[in-house]
Amino acid sequence: MRLVGLFAGRIARLARRAATAPLRLFAGMTFHPAERLLIAPQDIRTGDPTTANDIYAGYFAFGGKIVNAHGRSPFEIEPGSPAWARALAGFGWLRHLRAADTARARDHARALVDDFLTHMGKPTPDPAWEPRVVARRTLAWLSQSPLILDGADRAFYRRFMKGLGRSQIALEHEVKAGLSGEPRLLAAITLAELGLCAQAATKLQKKATRLLAEELDRQILPDGGHVSRNPQVLIDLLLDLLPLRQAYAARNIAAPPQLLNAIDRIMPMLRLFRHGDGALALFNGMGVTAPEMLATVLAYDDARVQAITNAPYSGYQRLEMQGSLLIVDAGPPPPQDFSEQAHAGCLAFEFSSEAQHLVINCGAPDIHREAARQAARMTAAHSTVVVDDTSSCRFAFHSSLGRWLGHRILSGPDRVTVERSTVSSAARLRLSHNGYQPRFGLIHERDLTLSNDGRTLEGQDRLRPSSPSKPLENYPYCLRFHIHPSVRLKPSSEPRGILFELPNRTQWVFEAPGRDIRIAESVFFASPDGPRRCEQIVISSETGQSPEINWTLRRLDKTTP
Repeated sequence: MRLVGLFAGRIARLARRAATAPLRLFAGMTFHPAERLLIAPQDIRTGDPTTANDIYAGYFAFGGKIVNAHGRSPFEIEPGSPAWARALAGFGWLRHLRAADTARARDHARALVDDFLTHMGKPTPDPAWEPRVVARRTLAWLSQSPLILDGADRAFYRRFMKGLGRSQIALEHEVKAGLSGEPRLLAAITLAELGLCAQAATKLQKKATRLLAEELDRQILPDGGHVSRNPQVLIDLLLDLLPLRQAYAARNIAAPPQLLNAIDRIMPMLRLFRHGDGALALFNGMGVTAPEMLATVLAYDDARVQAITNAPYSGYQRLEMQGSLLIVDAGPPPPQDFSEQAHAGCLAFEFSSEAQHLVINCGAPDIHREAARQAARMTAAHSTVVVDDTSSCRFAFHSSLGRWLGHRILSGPDRVTVERSTVSSAARLRLSHNGYQPRFGLIHERDLTLSNDGRTLEGQDRLRPSSPSKPLENYPYCLRFHIHPSVRLKPSSEPRGILFELPNRTQWVFEAPGRDIRIAESVFFASPDGPRRCEQIVISSETGQSPEINWTLRRLDKTTP
């Protein structure tokens, strides 16, 4: 029934798109774009003038591909990949030309925009006309309009404004046709910003403001998380919402309360994911943390709010004691329209001590590493229990449904319980999820206890029957702990233990009494230099023999010489 509903929803959206779209959206259309821009929103993303030099030389490096245009327009050559084509047509790279701050940069920016306007195709399967790309291009053109229009003649100015008008029509069409998920919020942000920046766009501004308020209510949860549960989305949203807030103020127009409230709620939620070194925890699509972007958005946090520790709507928990930090995924997968990047990592955790990461998840690789991205979403890529090498969620790409439903999660845990408590000189989380109930009849329960001095993390993982009346059937399972690549593992002198040697020369020891512990290879996807080899601790067992594993990670007093 769930699949029937999914297919019915997709067919309805395709039908709405067909019903609202002429054969060619712009063919024979006469429209009157605004004649000029009133303000230019600030682009708070950082630019790199050295990248501008590469663009001058005809080298365009996007999506893991470098293409040499050889003196031709990049918009008329064969794209390096779909991701490369999207990044080129999104024009986010204009900020690098802005960072160069030279007359040549301004001339080059205008020439490249003119090339796009010349070669701009129709809204077909061309990646340049995907809703997300159209929105990114429009935001980039608005924020970089002083760079693009400096020294422009009247004819180019009119062509530029007409290009913005066509983008407006394309986005409004997509919204009307049932655009959903994160792209719908991005379209609302874009249309609201365009309505504020363009002359005589009052009607658009009011309509887009209403749409923006509706989507923020729908997508920003009461605790400040995004419905996708992806920490990276919070950074991306702030990079767009903060300039939009400034644009409302610059036009002396009241911003919708939903916008102001969303920014205020997102800030402490973003801090929940931060480890001691500033990197964000690797859950549900989070990859490499861009420190300059994170520092930029947090600089706008005037109140310097503390990280929240209990985020029940977003499904995350945080325990912090004396520099030791535990962050846990304690929520079900997001709604299917927002699950394209979500992971099957329910009850997985990350653990760090001050600026040193110990236990991690594998993280999400770059978007152009498709096979790796699929592997990184499996439960086995997370620090939690895996039953019979099976993920706790079902993904569309593992079946013939992927062609229709993309990379969505089809099913997963729908009941996740969380109980926070304080026991003798420690803080405890008691958690459970039912992701393995449909296939194995099992419930995974996990207790995590962090001592007040931050020196000991105790854990207990159990698999019990989903019904007390049902016997516990025998299934193989393993408990995995992925270890940060900066940590060296070696057998401990203490029985059945693994010694952690950290870069700051502190030592921790992992123990699981009565268990055979092995060290296996793993991969860390969230490195700026690309995937890195790392290691994982694996404890294997069977539910019929021993459905419970107790383990401890504790800091030693001694350090390596």
